[in-house]
Amino acid sequence: MKPPYYKAHLALFLVNVLYGAGHIIAKGVMPEFLTPSVFIFLRVSGAVIFFWILALLYNNFKIQLKDIPLFILCGIFGVAVNQLFFFHGLNLSSSFNSGIIMSMNPIMVGILSYFLLKEKPTLIKIAGVLLGASGAILLTLKGAVGNGDSIIGDLFLIINAMSYALYLVLAKPLMSRYAPITVITWVFTFGLFFVCVFPSTIPDLVQTDFASIPSEIYLKIVYIIVGVTFFTYLLTIYGLQFLSPTVSSSYIYFQPLLVVLFAFAFSYLNWSADYTNTITFEKIAYMILIFLGVYLTSKSSTKKTV
Repeated sequence: MKPPYYKAHLALFLVNVLYGAGHIIAKGVMPEFLTPSVFIFLRVSGAVIFFWILALLYNNFKIQLKDIPLFILCGIFGVAVNQLFFFHGLNLSSSFNSGIIMSMNPIMVGILSYFLLKEKPTLIKIAGVLLGASGAILLTLKGAVGNGDSIIGDLFLIINAMSYALYLVLAKPLMSRYAPITVITWVFTFGLFFVCVFPSTIPDLVQTDFASIPSEIYLKIVYIIVGVTFFTYLLTIYGLQFLSPTVSSSYIYFQPLLVVLFAFAFSYLNWSADYTNTITFEKIAYMILIFLGVYLTSKSSTKKTV
C-alpha cells in the first residue's frame, strides 16, 4: 500500500470523527434556535463560500458542459436530499439512531453498485444486505419508540443514507477528470440551489430571529459549517481519489461508536444536553446486526480494491 492510500484512510477516519461530534452538536441547535431547513441553508451557503475561495485561488473551477448533468445529480443527492433528510431526521430522532442508520451506507453502496456499476453480487454480499436491512427495520420499528426517538425521523435518516450512497457512486467518475476542489465546489453550488427552492427554506429563514441566538450556539453552527461540511467533504473527495466508493463508505461504521463516546464526553463536560438516555441495549443489538451486514457486504469488495 503506497503512502497516498494511508493518507486517504486517515482522511476518511477523520471525516467520521467530525461527523460523530456533529450528530451531538447539531442536535443541540434544532429546533429551539434554527429549523432544520435554515440550518442546512446556513451550512451549505457557508461551505459554498469557502469552496469558491479555494477554487478561485487555485484556478480549479472550470468544468465541461457534458459533465454538468452529473454535477447536478451529485448536488441533488450529495447535498440537497442528503442534508435535508439528515437534519430533518436528526431533529425528530436521536443522535444515536442517526449514527447507527448512517452505518448502513456501505450496504446501500453495494446495492447501487450492482444496478449502476454492474458489480456481480455474491451470496455473502446478499446475506450482508439482508442482515443489515433487518437491523435497520428493527431499529426503525422497535427501537424508535423511546424518549427522543421517532419512526418518521428514522425513515428520513434512512433516505439520507441512501442519498449519500448514491452520491458516492455518482461522484466517482468525476474524481478521475477533475481536481477535488473543482468537484466539491460545483456539487455544493448546484446543491445550494435545490436547498433554496425547498418549500420551507426561505419562509423559515425570514422568520428566524438571529439576534436572539446565544454566542455558544453560533459556535456550534460554525463547527457544522467548517468542520462537518467544509472539511468533511474535502476529505471525502480526497479519499475517493484513491479508494473505491465501497471502501470509502465502510468507514461510516465508526459513527455509532463515536456518537456514543461524544454523547458521554459532551454530557460530562456540560457542552450539550444529556442524550445518553437514548442509548439502549436493544439499539446496540440492532447496531451489531447492521455491523455484521456491513462486514459481509464489504468483505468481497475490499478484496478487489485498496
